[in-house]
Amino acid sequence: MKAPGLIRLSTATGRWVVLTTVLGSSMALLDSTVVNVALPRIGEDLNADMAVLQWTINAYMLTLAGLILLGGALGDRFGRRKIFVFGVVWFAAGSLLCGLAPNDLVLVGARALQGVGAALLTPGSLSLIQASFHPDDRARAVGLWSGFGGVGAAVGPFLGGWLVDGPGWRWVFLINVPLAALCVPVALKHVPESRDPQAHGRFDVLGAVLGAAALALVTYALIAPSVWAGLAGVLVGVAFVLVERRRPAPMLPLSIFANRQFTAVNIVTLCVYAAFSGFFFLTALQLQVVAGYSALGAGLALLPTTVLMLLLSAKSGELAERIGPRIPLTVGPLLCATGMMLMLRVGENASFVRDVLPAMVVMGMGMVTLVAPLTATVLASVETARAGLASGINNAAARAAGLLAVAALPLLAGMGPEAYRSAAEFGATFRRAMPMCAGVLVVGSLIAWWTVRKPLAEAAPARPECRMNCGVSAPPLEAAAVVSTEPGRSG
Repeated sequence: MKAPGLIRLSTATGRWVVLTTVLGSSMALLDSTVVNVALPRIGEDLNADMAVLQWTINAYMLTLAGLILLGGALGDRFGRRKIFVFGVVWFAAGSLLCGLAPNDLVLVGARALQGVGAALLTPGSLSLIQASFHPDDRARAVGLWSGFGGVGAAVGPFLGGWLVDGPGWRWVFLINVPLAALCVPVALKHVPESRDPQAHGRFDVLGAVLGAAALALVTYALIAPSVWAGLAGVLVGVAFVLVERRRPAPMLPLSIFANRQFTAVNIVTLCVYAAFSGFFFLTALQLQVVAGYSALGAGLALLPTTVLMLLLSAKSGELAERIGPRIPLTVGPLLCATGMMLMLRVGENASFVRDVLPAMVVMGMGMVTLVAPLTATVLASVETARAGLASGINNAAARAAGLLAVAALPLLAGMGPEAYRSAAEFGATFRRAMPMCAGVLVVGSLIAWWTVRKPLAEAAPARPECRMNCGVSAPPLEAAAVVSTEPGRSG
């Protein structure tokens, strides 16, 4: 096995490294797109109400959002391959438990375990690419990783629908087990171990626990709903901020938010990914509960958005480099909002070509316009030494926004616990929810227009290496975000 940093992409070892990192990251990427289409069958099989469907999504996003920054730092300190393999095994174990879950309580708990595994393997997969390859091949290797990963995310809705209609919803989770069984031995045999020699052993575990607890309490307050849980969540959130301000090596250094543009772009990210998560969560149900589509039909209906992102994200990034980020970050959310409003035409017996496809194409073009420039602007808004940290924070913020949106939207739209069992009731609440999602996007667009400016070329770090992506659930992590540029810190 060659030493890290010397592997060439043209060698057999180089191809094995790409394969194992793509396999690992694809499990988490697939999960972000396949589970939504399985929700009606999960609810029917487990006799679960709407809150369980929300927690099926949110338990995973909660632990992933709360721990992803810590996961990268663990890899830097203890070995990127070790933590990556541990994350893959953990994710597979959580997936197996999801697939075998006898009731909704076990399923939700297993989903939380899955999120922990994803928080370890997601940053680890890209950091292994960055650390393993020769500098001359590194950009191409990252491009292959992001391209193949994007393909995996793009086929997720189709694969999820096929599994739900075929062997059953449990295979949406069980399919991860053979993928992990292939990934782990390849990683152990062909991927060299690497560490950050500057990484120290001090980890902000308290910050991670407080951050995850605050999100969990607020999420519970919105789903239950519970005023006391909401107040407790706010208090824990305040404690998290106080701890992060006083720790010598915080998971989330608050000083980075002194940068006005970085803060503004993260607010735009919160708006955008709250709307995206709410949209895909409810649309997968709308297509099946109201329009009468099969799970496979719903998965195919969602496919245009991810395919457009996969095909055009690189071109979008190049355009933003020429004209600056302000226009794409303003126009992109407005296009997405238009696509969401077009979804109001989708009711009973909706035609895919006449009703669904136009909405999905407009939505996809908005995401194409928006996501790549969003990542580039985050990286360009801070000094190069903190670009990795900035990307990691932006990714975690997007996931936290999605978590809160899935919790809040059914409450705000007046969706009852059994709404997904009634086409009439769910359709009515869906029509109330879509303008809310669109309105949040309009707010994000206005913030971008008022605050985002083109950074000075000499102040901007290298352009993003993940040129192809399907950032449906969060912006793509960049290589700098998972190979520590500051002692002991990673995204």
